[in-house]
Amino acid sequence: MGVMVRILIVAASLGVAALVQNYRLMKQHIPPPKLDTKEYWGPGNGADYKENVAVKPFDISVKPEIIQDLMSQLDRPLKLHEPLEGVAFEYGFNSNYLQKVIKYWRNDYLPKWSERESFLKKFNHFQTEIQGLKIHFMHIKPKNAQGKKVLPLLLLHGWPGSVREFYEIIPLLTTPNEKHDYVFEVVAPSLPGYGWSQAASKKGLGPAHIAVIMRSLMVRLGYNKFVIQGGDWGSFIGSHVAALYPENTLGYHSNMCGTSGSLSMIKMVLSGFVPSLFYEKQHSKFFKPLGELFSHLIAETGYMHLQATKPDTIGTVLSYNPVGLAAYILEKFSGWTNGEFQHMADGGLTKRFTLDSLLDNIMIYYVTNSITSSQRIYAEHFSTSEMGLQMDSVAVKAPSGCARFLHDLAHSTDCQLKDKFVNLIHSTYHDDGGHFAAMEQPKILYEDFIEFAKKANL
Repeated sequence: MGVMVRILIVAASLGVAALVQNYRLMKQHIPPPKLDTKEYWGPGNGADYKENVAVKPFDISVKPEIIQDLMSQLDRPLKLHEPLEGVAFEYGFNSNYLQKVIKYWRNDYLPKWSERESFLKKFNHFQTEIQGLKIHFMHIKPKNAQGKKVLPLLLLHGWPGSVREFYEIIPLLTTPNEKHDYVFEVVAPSLPGYGWSQAASKKGLGPAHIAVIMRSLMVRLGYNKFVIQGGDWGSFIGSHVAALYPENTLGYHSNMCGTSGSLSMIKMVLSGFVPSLFYEKQHSKFFKPLGELFSHLIAETGYMHLQATKPDTIGTVLSYNPVGLAAYILEKFSGWTNGEFQHMADGGLTKRFTLDSLLDNIMIYYVTNSITSSQRIYAEHFSTSEMGLQMDSVAVKAPSGCARFLHDLAHSTDCQLKDKFVNLIHSTYHDDGGHFAAMEQPKILYEDFIEFAKKANL
């Protein structure tokens, strides 16, 4: 055997050995990081801070002068640039349709604000103080649940949503159904910096640290074991709760499961070349070819780059700017519900939502002036300190369920998900629906969640 052949064999052997070793390292899970449950996130140094653990009813009423000022702003003449000929939502929110939305907001929605405010008050609202922050949450208990298994459920929203996303699914979760054994006591918090929950005054309140606050909330309410459901940031935060506190987690279910671990990313790339090894052919429409996927993500994630780097700049542009705020948020409700809606003059917004429901969500951001603080979670998520926690390498051991809705931004294969969710017992594909599943497809999401609960024998 020639010297060069031997050298090649040795080099190849070393290469294979390195790959095997790296694969083993990437597959290894690390212990959950120990995060301080007393870390202070409020204003000042907190040296004299004493936490008020009381849970109090919270009034979400809006001062009349805020509504009057909003009406005045919407009364101003709109000086918008004309859209390009033949362009619908492909360049962003169509300014012709935006004028119609603003007109409806001013002439139809705000005159019935007392009715909309009463609707937002239909569930019980509360507030408590955790780690220096006043945290708002809704707490809904089922009635007439005799003979049913009642489980506490932590329900988590994301951006640019709010607790308003859950108004259609909460009655399904809390009303006994003769077909199912389960009914839920729902706790739906506003994330810190969103809506009526106080924003952090310090750097560093990323998804993992928010998970600490969410777990503390549930324990304070007397729920030492509970189920978690969430989408968008609620998915990240919920999985962090499950990973950090397995002793408190009965199960984890999400309509946007994912993991960004190195091995998962490698599998994503490989699935683009050998898809049959990673998912069944019947599910191929859920997984775009790599080139198409990257082009799609580049087109849809410009907001993320802004919010992950300069959240306060874009926040300043949108604060108390109702027209800009509506365009910025509602454009996401169009594109993330179905990418094809961009080719419609109205962005397809009222195909799945009512303008009232969409404006309810806008109003929560507007009246609380929380758009800037809501966007800071992106900067905190991508910070060195948050990334250093390596949460993608911390396993979720609780029974886990993942529901995919076809038109969401992206999807992960079971092969990827099992790197993190080591007890993945429920994996489904829904041929309709998008990113805001709880608001758009509440019955389908509810039934999916119930099926997960049955499989997990919660």
